[in-house]
Amino acid sequence: MTTPASTWTRRLIAFVAALLLAGAWGSVVQTQFNLQALTPFVDVPPSVRLMTTLQDLAGFGSLYALMLLVAWLPAFLVAMLLARRWPAARTALFALAAGVAVIVAIRATDAAVPPPVLIDATRSLAGLLTMALGCVVAGALFAHWTRRPA
Repeated sequence: MTTPASTWTRRLIAFVAALLLAGAWGSVVQTQFNLQALTPFVDVPPSVRLMTTLQDLAGFGSLYALMLLVAWLPAFLVAMLLARRWPAARTALFALAAGVAVIVAIRATDAAVPPPVLIDATRSLAGLLTMALGCVVAGALFAHWTRRPA
């Protein structure tokens, strides 16, 4: 028998895991988009790509995960409430909530900070959607990891 405390612990662990996954995905995506933008001007060897990716995971990854946390909390609350009404759509609701929340957070941050964009990779639609894809997958995984036992 599962207790309410164990259920919330499982949800918290799943949320943190999904957040870390999406944060790492977004960090790697923004790094690779940025390095690709430099390739017409300089050679970017694989060792530099790897080192830059690891440095960005340590630096930018934590900032991005914080942005996701702020965006996901209200989005996941809405998804949870909607999933009570439409349980068959639970995975899609959490995936959609995570993806839309990151797009809204990125565009809201862009509107609030002085540079044209905070995350250069999101300057293009392809970059923005690639960043959001990691959140969609993470949201779906969260829903899967926290589903009720059969």
